[in-house]
Parts: sequence; C-alpha cells; structure tokens
Amino acid sequence: MKFSGQVYKFGNDIDTDAIIPARYLNTFEPAELAKHCMEDADPDFPVKVKPGDIIVAEKNFGCGSSREHAPIAIKAAGVSCVIAKSFARIFYRNAVNIGLPILESPEAVDAISEGDTLEVEPKTGRITNLRTGENYQAAPFPEFMQEIMDRGGLIEYVRAKVST
Repeated sequence: MKFSGQVYKFGNDIDTDAIIPARYLNTFEPAELAKHCMEDADPDFPVKVKPGDIIVAEKNFGCGSSREHAPIAIKAAGVSCVIAKSFARIFYRNAVNIGLPILESPEAVDAISEGDTLEVEPKTGRITNLRTGENYQAAPFPEFMQEIMDRGGLIEYVRAKVST
C-alpha cells in the first residue's frame, strides 16, 4: 500500500483542540467532524484538503486531551497519513485504533515543505518527496500494528481474529 498526496505542514504542539475544536464535539459523525478538521490551525484546511493528502508536523502532534475525535476527523477529511517528529502518546494510540497511519521521521519533517507531494509506504516507512526526489525513512510499525492498520483499525482487526 502506498499513499501519495500534497503536504499540509503544521508546527509544534498541535493539540487536539486545534485538530477538532471542542465546540464540535457534540457529534461522533466522521463526515461532520471532517468539515471542521484543523480549522483552528488553518481555517481553509477543511475546504483545501483532498483525499490522499498528507499532514506533516513538528513535535508533539496531537497533544492535549484524549479525545478520539481528533484522528477520526483527520481520517474522515481524507488525509492518508500523518508524519511528525513525534506524537502525543494518547493520540498515537487513538490513531492506531482507528487505522490512521502515522509515521515519525524528524529528518523528513525538517526537509519537507508545505505543498510538496509525497509518496509514503507505511509498511516499510519509506517517504519520498516527489518534488526533490529525496527519500527518508520512518520506523515501520511492528507486524501486529500493521495488521491493525491494514484492517482499518482495532475493531476490524479484533473481528477478524475472533472469526478465524
């Protein structure tokens, strides 16, 4: 599986309230959450983002509250993956639980610019900047976590394990 998309770049400490503002937490409907994804960090993001696009961020992406709405909003907005220097631990776990691929690569984050187009292979951790031709490496997920991603999240992974 490969993802290819345009980069939207964000800074350090993007908290869950910037990802999906608390004023929209009265719903768990993914399509509704997507309409407001990242709007406090970039008001135009919900209308600019296209399916397959990629969020690139600095350190501590997803810090703040433990709300599951944040990765749900990102995935529902069509973002194929998030690359950051580091992730808040609860956001990391919530992203895995819903099958949102996230990769840590400080080197890639430093070199990638807003608007670049990337090709990302989550299984290998390979990130290619199609504008520059440069390649970067993120640590791939362990096999069991990759299976969770491949199934679209923890619930589908468990369903598959229980049915076999």
